[in-house]
Order: sequence, then structure tokens, then C-alpha cells
Amino acid sequence: MSVEWVPVVPGRAEIGSDNRSILFGGIGPKHMVEIGYRYSIAKYPVAIVEAEKLLESKEAVLSSESEWKLALDQGVIFGNQELEKLSDCCKGHYWGKALDGRSHSEDDWTFLIAKQWSSGKSTTRLLAKGSEQAKFVRLVKVEDITEYPPNPQRLPSNREIGRILKEEILIALFVGIIPSFVWAYFNASEGYIQTGWPGLVFGGLILGLFSMIFWRPKTISFRLGKNCGMVKPNRGKLL
Repeated sequence: MSVEWVPVVPGRAEIGSDNRSILFGGIGPKHMVEIGYRYSIAKYPVAIVEAEKLLESKEAVLSSESEWKLALDQGVIFGNQELEKLSDCCKGHYWGKALDGRSHSEDDWTFLIAKQWSSGKSTTRLLAKGSEQAKFVRLVKVEDITEYPPNPQRLPSNREIGRILKEEILIALFVGIIPSFVWAYFNASEGYIQTGWPGLVFGGLILGLFSMIFWRPKTISFRLGKNCGMVKPNRGKLL
């Protein structure tokens, strides 16, 4: 089997989404990874049936999403219409992920991370455990390291639930509840607010939740300090 290998130089890459709306959001949080080792990656996706020998002989391994993204940023990997499987698996988020290039793997994971190519561009897809949709993989050969450091920089283990709850309460109040009462004040019959306020509150809550389909404030992202290399919260562009 002939695989065209291309070199990737160490560097930083940005992964994930800070948009948590249902329609436009992606896997979060957005974060920076830093890969300090050199590796070679398959220039094109490799059919699983053809990759099995290399994987079994340990001449190559599945690419992590971090390795894949750094290679994409350097313009050395390509695809056409393939759905390629990576080595990362998750529960639908990146919390707790190591940021040194290794694959992200959670206990009791539910999704495999894959990349769908279309017209030369790629999008991230989550494949349910046991899915056989992906017929291709992306292979890498790493020669610089034999094992990863035991204590890498990581994303926080959990999202800030308190901050998100406050956000949701304010959205429900200003997007749903208050507009409902304003509408009732100008359009409903006299006394409706006094008797129908539970319905207005409930309707406002539903409207606030419905807005999640299209919009939510950007969530916090994470970068690695330029000099210290430590994980830091960031609300702007990472790179």
C-alpha cells in the first residue's frame, strides 16, 4: 500500500467553537493546542481496509484532531468527499482535554470525532459509538517521542455552570418574559396581566429557550500563554 506522507512542523492550532447555539454551534470550548514534536501525516485520507496493515504493525497510528488541525493549517492535507475518522472520542465536548497534541479520550465516551470533506473543505462531525459510517482514516507517523509527558496542560474539567445559568436567566428575562408582558400591556384586555401572568411567564421562558436554536453569547475560550505555556481564559481570537 502506498501512502503519501508529508511532514508537519511543531506549532500551535485552534480547535473547537465558542458558539453554543443549536443551529450554528459546534463542539466547545474553543481552545489552543501546542504540538512540540515533528510528525508525518498522510496527505490524503486512507481507506480503512488499506490502513489496517499499517495500524496493526504499528508503523502508523490514527491522527489526533490536534495533529490533523495543525497539518490543515499548514496546508499539507487534503480531501475530496471522504468522511475520515480520527482517534479522538468524547461526550460532545472538549472539557478536560490535554493540549499537547495527544488524542482526546474520555471514559464512557459517546462520540467519535470525524472530518467530512466536501469540495476540498472540511467540517467536524460527531459519530455515535459503534458507527461504521466512516470508511477512511487519517494516519500519522511520530518519530520524535515515545510517550507523552505525564502532566500536560489541560482544559478545565467542567464548564462554568453558574455563569451559564445566570446567562440563561437573563436571556429568558430580556428576550422572553419582559417582551411578553410589554405585549400584553399594550394589546391584551384589561386585567389580563393580573390573571394571566403565569402564562406570560411560561411563554416568555419558552421563547427564551427557543432563541437557543439561533443565538447564544459566545462562550469563553482558552489559550496557552506565549511565554509560560499555561492555560488561560480568553474571549478574543486565540492565534
